[in-house]
Amino acid sequence: MNNYKEKKIMVVCGGFSSEREISLRSGNAVYNALLKKGYANTMLFDLNRENAGQIIEIRPDIVFIALHGKGGEDGCIQGLLELAGIPYTGPGVGASAVCMNKIFTKQVLNDAGLPTAIFFVLRKEECKDYEEKSRFLIDKIGLPMVLKSPCQGSSIGVVIVKDANEIVSAMQEVFKYGDHLLAEQFVDGTEITLPIMGNKELSVLPVIEITSERDFYDYTSKYTPGLCHHIIPACIDAKTEKQVIEIGKEAYHILNCCGLARIDFIVDKVHGPMIIEVNTSPGMTDMSLFPDAARFVGISYEELVEKILIYGFDTRRDLTD
Repeated sequence: MNNYKEKKIMVVCGGFSSEREISLRSGNAVYNALLKKGYANTMLFDLNRENAGQIIEIRPDIVFIALHGKGGEDGCIQGLLELAGIPYTGPGVGASAVCMNKIFTKQVLNDAGLPTAIFFVLRKEECKDYEEKSRFLIDKIGLPMVLKSPCQGSSIGVVIVKDANEIVSAMQEVFKYGDHLLAEQFVDGTEITLPIMGNKELSVLPVIEITSERDFYDYTSKYTPGLCHHIIPACIDAKTEKQVIEIGKEAYHILNCCGLARIDFIVDKVHGPMIIEVNTSPGMTDMSLFPDAARFVGISYEELVEKILIYGFDTRRDLTD
């Protein structure tokens, strides 16, 4: 028995983002796993806009963050916990805020010389003439292109545009989710993801190849049984796998991740591995990628949850004077 078994643990899930239902599934799975591992003093907390202060009143010894999307994966809950001096799992405020915003992530990756697709950013206020901006994006990005809302998760607010006539409606769809739009050059290749755990010393889980029965790995594919397939290990050669791991570790450190993160790539047919995004609170449902990779190397779901918890206890965040 480790010396954390008697600690008061709060699994925070739910929240108010578009990924609430997935977060509830993640949270319930994590909660049950901790009970099975003997963490008897564990409670499940469904976060909403009115009850956040109760976390500070209850004052757990640690919060296991099972939130996804706005309010939970973007540095907000992390900041609250920092101010209260309560330890928590996963990356801190800065890493969470940057990685949740796909524009900021790509700017950091670009500055670090790490491979990512050509991109351009538009603000809604700039788009008085959608037809003009659509021609502008074709000039800057080319077709096909991917338009994204930068701060959504689970592929919400993502549209792949193959025809110039589709750009205006795609832009309007993306702007439903916020005032910024990220336009990326479409990367044609194999979609893979690299799960990483650890603080200073990193543990890399197997690279997973993702295939979808739909046009791309969207929200429906991710959470509907039979519509996506996780191929472990990914069908990539040893040289590419080594590149993915090296690039992924470097991105993890540059973005100041700790505890865990999942880095999504597409292996382009010409340019090789290209980082798509970095997930600082990856899904922990029965269909999620991170647990699948762990199971492949003999780490049970319960053992994975316990590892993430211990990384949280061991993370140095200067929570006290």
